[in-house]
Amino acid sequence: MTLFRIARKNIRKNFTNYFLYVASMIFSIVIYFTFVSLKYDEAITAATESSQKISSVFNAASVVLIIFVAIFIWYSNSFFTRKRKKEIGLYSLLGVRKKQIGRLLFYENFLMGIIALFIGVLLGSVLSKFFVTILMKVMGYDVIATFAISTNAIINTIIIFILIIAITSIYGYRLIFRFKLIDLFQADKEGEKEPKASFFIAVLALIFIGIGYWLALQNILESEAWRKIGIMVTPLVIILSVILGTYLLFNTLIVYLLKLTKKNKRRFWKGINIISTSQLLYRIKGNARTLTIISILSATTLTAVGASYSLYYNNKGNAELANPNSIMFIQQDEHLANKVNDKILQEEKHQIIYHKTIPTMQIRVDTSSLNNLMGESIQEYTFISTKTFNEMAGLQGRKDRLSLEGNHAAILDAGYYEGLSPEYVGSSLSLHVDSIAEDITFKKLLKYNVLNTKTANITVVIGDDLFSKLEKETALVNMEAYKITNENNAKEINEVIESILPDDASFSSFYNDYSLGMETSGLIIFIGAFLGLVFLAATGSIIYFKQLTEANSDKGRYNILHKIGVNKREVRKSIAKQVFFIFALPLFVGIAHSAVALTALSRLMQTNLLIPVFICIGIYMLIYVIYYFLTVRTYYKIVTK
Repeated sequence: MTLFRIARKNIRKNFTNYFLYVASMIFSIVIYFTFVSLKYDEAITAATESSQKISSVFNAASVVLIIFVAIFIWYSNSFFTRKRKKEIGLYSLLGVRKKQIGRLLFYENFLMGIIALFIGVLLGSVLSKFFVTILMKVMGYDVIATFAISTNAIINTIIIFILIIAITSIYGYRLIFRFKLIDLFQADKEGEKEPKASFFIAVLALIFIGIGYWLALQNILESEAWRKIGIMVTPLVIILSVILGTYLLFNTLIVYLLKLTKKNKRRFWKGINIISTSQLLYRIKGNARTLTIISILSATTLTAVGASYSLYYNNKGNAELANPNSIMFIQQDEHLANKVNDKILQEEKHQIIYHKTIPTMQIRVDTSSLNNLMGESIQEYTFISTKTFNEMAGLQGRKDRLSLEGNHAAILDAGYYEGLSPEYVGSSLSLHVDSIAEDITFKKLLKYNVLNTKTANITVVIGDDLFSKLEKETALVNMEAYKITNENNAKEINEVIESILPDDASFSSFYNDYSLGMETSGLIIFIGAFLGLVFLAATGSIIYFKQLTEANSDKGRYNILHKIGVNKREVRKSIAKQVFFIFALPLFVGIAHSAVALTALSRLMQTNLLIPVFICIGIYMLIYVIYYFLTVRTYYKIVTK
């Protein structure tokens, strides 16, 4: 029998153990093929105006995916090699040379890789239309995708993955020459020493994580710590502190807590708790590095996916904040304004909810008295009367009503950012309009606008009497504001209006901002979600492989338990507790890290990320639960077989 045939036989024999590894590889190949094929897809190129940007984003995502998959395959091979050390030792005892054993492992790794590559490319080709449809949907395009197989994507995927598979297979071949025969037969005894747990280092783990959390949750603009460490250095300090703290948590703190549980004699000696607790103590040090990597990777994935999903989730709200009116522009020519009105009235897909001609004044003012940290001191503000604000607020369904007397004013700033935007309330502003000079005092700040930001910028509301006084000395600027139905799907009417109006009409619309946000955030969530799933599948698989390796090592121990009368139910319960511990720890630590990171991001962006983050965490936990039950089932079958 040739080595190649033996390799095929071994793969068939160990298919259960290899299944998740091959499945994760196939999934990774499908996603990589999808990213590459979408880059060449004609439907995307035709539908979007930023196809070059999309191509660049998919290129970057593909590189990240390749690096991760290469590390995952490399890492997985080390598990399989350790799991089969006794088998390799037996080959050596039977006189098989290391060169031949190395070739055997090379054939196995390469053959599994080629099988995964073939299935991955085949599935990717079949599902390409489905993935194009999803991408177009999340980007807000109503495009019917056609089935097309990208030859460029197939060639690209085959070359990249054959290279990765070949390198990792060669690594497996060379690994054989590092083992001594005595090491191969004592593989199960490696890492069996109970680690020491220092109380000082256990506390240090909490201190490092605490420092990282504390720095992350500081107000960047006001924090003395950020100022002293440096804006560029502090994020690095946070990352290193949390990683080090996480490693010490798994390496020492968890061990210390497990040792404390041993002192509870009543619980420790109940059932076979002595076995499961001791197993965890013996193995925890060997798993510390793996659990740290999985925790950090889980935190990174959750943070990235949560942040990208929040952009998509909040896109409509952000577009509405910047554009409370569906359509708005400066009226420079009454004839053109009437022409626009006629075009909107002729539209069957859209009905006018309201149309308002708004008298405004655009006055350049010196904002240095407002402690303005952003932008130039001389800015152009749009001024409207209290009457106009109240009318527009009523039309837009807002509850706020203003009553401004004398030189009191209110400011409408939809882009207000705490700490960076001017200190409006209580501050005064000098207005100079020809022969009139007036000082106005801001009594109220509203973090929204009744006019579209692009057309009107920051808006100041002043009393009706003051507005009447100023309009005698300066030309009024009339703005046309429309609210229409079906504003999410107003591409055609927007294009018609833009073709009628001159460039300096400051045209703005809800649809333009909404569609641009959908395109950008949709692309980010599509890539983020699939990369997140790949990372999740890989981390779950790593824990699965690790537990299977340990299940084979524990087989003898569970056989002894069976002989002394321990029933299968108790064995299953012990395995479930042990595996739960290994799965739950990195998951909950990762969730805690990402919760802090997303809270810091939420404060920085001044937006609520609660709902999208809970959705992401829920999906993440659900997939981990599936991995958990699959691992318990397989572990149990191995030790009771």
